[in-house]
Amino acid sequence: MSIAIVLGTRPEIIKMSPVIRECEHKNLDYFILHTGQHYSYEMDRVFFEQVLAGALAASKLHIKVGHVEAGLRSYDRRMPEETNRVLADHCSDYLFSPTKKAKDILLGEGIPEDMIYVTGNTIVDAVRQNVKIAAERASILNELNIEAGNYLLTTAHRQENVDDRVRLTGILTGLESLAEEFDMPVIFPIHPRSRKRIQEFGISTNGSITLIEPVDFLSFLQLEKNAGLILTDSGGVQKESCILGVPCVTLRDNTERPETVEVGANVLAGTKPERILECAREMIDGGQEWENPFGDGMAGERIRRIMTMGS
Repeated sequence: MSIAIVLGTRPEIIKMSPVIRECEHKNLDYFILHTGQHYSYEMDRVFFEQVLAGALAASKLHIKVGHVEAGLRSYDRRMPEETNRVLADHCSDYLFSPTKKAKDILLGEGIPEDMIYVTGNTIVDAVRQNVKIAAERASILNELNIEAGNYLLTTAHRQENVDDRVRLTGILTGLESLAEEFDMPVIFPIHPRSRKRIQEFGISTNGSITLIEPVDFLSFLQLEKNAGLILTDSGGVQKESCILGVPCVTLRDNTERPETVEVGANVLAGTKPERILECAREMIDGGQEWENPFGDGMAGERIRRIMTMGS
């Protein structure tokens, strides 16, 4: 059996790295199909279409398809990946769900139970495998002259946020209020699309928000691990912060990672400044501790075993 691993964005590469490691470890016959996405939001739609095309093409050629992170739903069709998640799930033969909640969603959509496997989330594997490497190799805190626990980390790139002047202004105003109230700098590795929209909308920010270029995964992992609070509209960052034990405020009205909210690691704030501030206070002052809901870090091995047993 030859295994094709289809990926493109940085989150996809991170998510699939434990599966790749397992294939390498067991000397399996595999190859990586990289969709060639450039690092710009304008390419996101192309990426999602191309990856979905890989699943559809394999299905039509009667090649077995496995979908990692099956069963995620935000129920927001403005997100281009939402439709593709549903379609990929329904043309797959192996549905690797990160949690029981994701499995229940698939069952509710009529997918047979014997096609669904609750494996845990591969991002747990990836974070645990790389967090020590990040501590040894990355020096981003020194480069930015910031102290562990004494800064806020934010990301914002989603189309529904950054393409909307009101929502983007609300996020930036909220971040400025946070920096003032908690006397902490806001570190914002800014997506090219977000920077472009800030310039186009003529939005000015004060010196409390430090805009930096996007950083490599190890550097970003170090920034996540040492942040006092993370504010994001990224699904992947919601998971990573939960796994790392860092409180998170999600700058969206919905999430496809509801487990993070249920365990108390995350709260949905939307983009209104006053709500962002309220949620940040709740998460910083709460002193919450939670149990990681995404598994034990063995998801890659489980997925590899299931794939090879089915060959």
